[in-house]
Amino acid sequence: MENLREKMPMIIASISAIAICIIAFYILENYEVIYYTKIDNTKIQSISATDDMKYEYTLNSYNKNGKKKEIKFKTSRKLKDNAYLKLEVRVIGVHSWEEVEYNELPKQVKIEYNK
Repeated sequence: MENLREKMPMIIASISAIAICIIAFYILENYEVIYYTKIDNTKIQSISATDDMKYEYTLNSYNKNGKKKEIKFKTSRKLKDNAYLKLEVRVIGVHSWEEVEYNELPKQVKIEYNK
């Protein structure tokens, strides 16, 4: 019984560490925020990468409430200048993006682009 009491802190610490890892993995995989941006090809950089991503954009982006955030993301090609993108952003960066029409932008995002 005394041996178990000595090991109890280690057991609790191990269980806590496993729980923290599971929670962190869940957040990294499932937490995402949607941002919208407009392509500006003056903000593109060529990068040397070992994968297919050859370019990196650094663009001002807005969430549905109009809150601005500078976001970097990589692409395999130059994108159409002045196109609007919907960005799915996770904790570790842009997970995916798709081109959208201006009329698909949230009202607050349209206001930011009309300033």
